[in-house]
Amino acid sequence: MAKCEICEKTLSHGNKISIARSHVSRRATRTFKPNIRSVKAIVDGQVKRMSVCSKCLRSGKVKRA
Repeated sequence: MAKCEICEKTLSHGNKISIARSHVSRRATRTFKPNIRSVKAIVDGQVKRMSVCSKCLRSGKVKRA
């Protein structure tokens, strides 16, 4: 399952909406997946392979090895 080990971001669900003639005609469910990257990170002084979302990588919450 796609899950960030830092912020624990997981799958979220919503609606895919098709618009025709200026009103919503149909709705279909869809799944939004987080952008998960497998990186080597330094945790407690040791190198560890983790699954981390790209937002945590950009914000500096994870120190890459």
